[in-house]
Amino acid sequence: MTEVRDEEPARGQEQRRPEDEPGTGVVTVFGRQLKLLRTRAGLDRAEFGKLVGYSADTVASIEQGRRIPQPRFIDKADEVLGAGGLLTAMKEEIARAQYPSFFRDAARLEADAHELFLYAVQAVPGLLQTEEYMRALLAMRRPLLDEDTIEQRVAARLLRQEIFTRWPAPLVSFVIEEALLRKPFGGKSVLRGVLENILLIGHKRNVEIQVMPNDREDNAGVDGPFTLITPRKGDQIAYLEVQGRSILVTDRDEVRSISARYGIIRSQALTPRESLGFVEKVLGEL
Repeated sequence: MTEVRDEEPARGQEQRRPEDEPGTGVVTVFGRQLKLLRTRAGLDRAEFGKLVGYSADTVASIEQGRRIPQPRFIDKADEVLGAGGLLTAMKEEIARAQYPSFFRDAARLEADAHELFLYAVQAVPGLLQTEEYMRALLAMRRPLLDEDTIEQRVAARLLRQEIFTRWPAPLVSFVIEEALLRKPFGGKSVLRGVLENILLIGHKRNVEIQVMPNDREDNAGVDGPFTLITPRKGDQIAYLEVQGRSILVTDRDEVRSISARYGIIRSQALTPRESLGFVEKVLGEL
């Protein structure tokens, strides 16, 4: 069966599930619990903010359900207020609300992946991005994203990168089109930072990064980007995304076809060692 996740409304506006959107659902419940615990502790917002390292305005936004709290805020607030895990118990559900609706299922699968294979043609994959690169990409979105949403998305992408420190370590493979290594999104300094990050992550034992050179006459990836996710328990799944629309492909024959395509793409690209050398070369040209 092919499972489709198409949550983009007709006008192209990004749609969130009502229960996850700031101002409703788990985000509002968290805010109300936070306010209740804070007032019971006899702290005003400014006093509490100093204890957790956030401004009174940020505390107000979180309590009113207008801003999704970051994991470190939740942990610190639970500790400061002596909540005994009442706030941290909601951390996983709140983390899901940080992702755009079309990516939430993929984010859950990615976090549990035993193997993860990505072919990138539009931008450096989120798992390899630096914070500056993330902000540059998110600031380019049309319609424009508000600052709070950008902050939430950056925090969510950074959280995803914990996959590289997880044990047992998953096998992660990337094939990146050369053009992405040369696009100066956010400026040359931002590009330099993300290239350095690619080199850093590329030297991890469980990660293989390959570059598809522009001069390749054969490229099996002409149909576009995709991700192959193999969970610790269950069959491999393919994830496709374009223009804020996503599809999770679970049909075994279709997934097998996409997996075979990835194998061909890898054979056409530079080897991992050649690729890291290529990234170093591009970095030296900046």
